[in-house]
Amino acid sequence: MTNSNHTTEPARATGIFRRTVLATGLAVCALGLAGPHPAAADEAPTIRFGTPTWPGVTVKSEIAEQLLVHMGYQTSNVNGSPSVILNSLKTDDLDIYLGGWMPTEKDMIDPLVEQGEVKTLTTNIANATMGIAVPTYVWEAGVKSEADLAAHADKFDYKIYGIEAGTGFNKSIRDAIANNRHGLGDWELVPSSTSAMLAQVGRLVDRDQWIVFLGWEPHWMNIAYDIKYLSAKGEPKIAETKSDVLTVANVRMVEDHPMVAKFFSQYQVRKDEQSKWVYEYSYKDRDQEEVAAEWIRNNMDRVSEFLEGVEARNGKPAIEAVRAAVTQG
Repeated sequence: MTNSNHTTEPARATGIFRRTVLATGLAVCALGLAGPHPAAADEAPTIRFGTPTWPGVTVKSEIAEQLLVHMGYQTSNVNGSPSVILNSLKTDDLDIYLGGWMPTEKDMIDPLVEQGEVKTLTTNIANATMGIAVPTYVWEAGVKSEADLAAHADKFDYKIYGIEAGTGFNKSIRDAIANNRHGLGDWELVPSSTSAMLAQVGRLVDRDQWIVFLGWEPHWMNIAYDIKYLSAKGEPKIAETKSDVLTVANVRMVEDHPMVAKFFSQYQVRKDEQSKWVYEYSYKDRDQEEVAAEWIRNNMDRVSEFLEGVEARNGKPAIEAVRAAVTQG
């Protein structure tokens, strides 16, 4: 796991926050990463984030950290698995988690909520989607449903491109082929890494060739490529999932810092916004601090929605503190 910190007066190098990265052990509580909580009255409280190494949650957390710093707080961020992060919220070693993927993490999150050991504040991403996708030029040529695939099998070379072997999504595609759903019995699934699958998408799109593959949003693929998700004409879609991403909080943090909790309860992100963040951070390989700072600077209308009715530590409107910091930066 790794830990990084933002302070109320972050050092500036090239107009972005400088982060200090420390090597840590496997458990957050083992080293007491963020120190005592809450902070002493004469120092800014530290809001402690837990973040899996997922691009979307990484940038989403970075934006929240920078806004909190502008509001007068300090932040720290620990990378770890969802199970470790959720346990650390329960044990008061972390404060906030912006990656509560449902229903995938339902069995971990729901018992903690029911026992009053953590609190869910909002759905920060609604209706995240995974399904079978094609380039828009293929969709415009008549392949708008999974039922349309078989009629154009030659153009697709009888192949559906999937992700890593052994995933449930690949199994759904294999089952559809085995059961000849939509006339796909003669097709094959081509499993590969996500990066290899998307590289193949890029190669064929560059040549205006046909391809059908497993897609999802939010993700940079929706920005880099013009794609459409196929319908299923009255029956369940192949490999489709719809998910919500929850903001999960330390109960004590919610009680001790109601304005921070109010901010997080209003920090709701659109899928297209997170796709753009992931595109800049992961696809274009930019620093997360730079991506976050640029987005805040260029989207103050959205920031004002997140901060409606929220006060900074000095008691003034949080949006005023953010505007002042962005202007000075």
